[in-house]
Amino acid sequence: MWRDLFKMAGIQLHFNTAFHPQTDGQSEIVNKVLAMYLRCATGDRPRAWVDWLAWAEYSYNTPYHTALWATPFKVVYGRPLPALLPHTAGTAQMDTADTLLRDRDSFLADVRERLLQARQHAKHYYDVHHRELEFAVGEWVWLRLLHRPIHSLERRPKGKLGPRYAGPF
Repeated sequence: MWRDLFKMAGIQLHFNTAFHPQTDGQSEIVNKVLAMYLRCATGDRPRAWVDWLAWAEYSYNTPYHTALWATPFKVVYGRPLPALLPHTAGTAQMDTADTLLRDRDSFLADVRERLLQARQHAKHYYDVHHRELEFAVGEWVWLRLLHRPIHSLERRPKGKLGPRYAGPF
């Protein structure tokens, strides 16, 4: 049935072996990203990852993906993601709903705090290794070619032993 279904849908079926991630790269990438989200969300309580799996999925499906030109949520459901409404404590009729929404707000506050910490850490690391450069008009400079294909420059050999800088300009 599956072979016939895939054939009719125009999908070429490739069989793979379990525990060989090289045969299923896209799923492995998604699993890697979700594991990173769970690691960030659980932090000091890694055994509680099951409680945060839905939020990890939400976090993966809500940002804009440049490859899709949309959010994964919009691709799957055909509409933009509904907004999260703020919660006021004690307004729910059931205590369980109130607890779930309070946990959601707490989780989002934790995520916001961790993102601010990550930003401060990245800024500190950048500031330690950054040096401010100023050039006067008429000075000669070298142009670093790291991951920048520049077609207007003369053709030079590529690869590990190719030049890292062009110039002087």
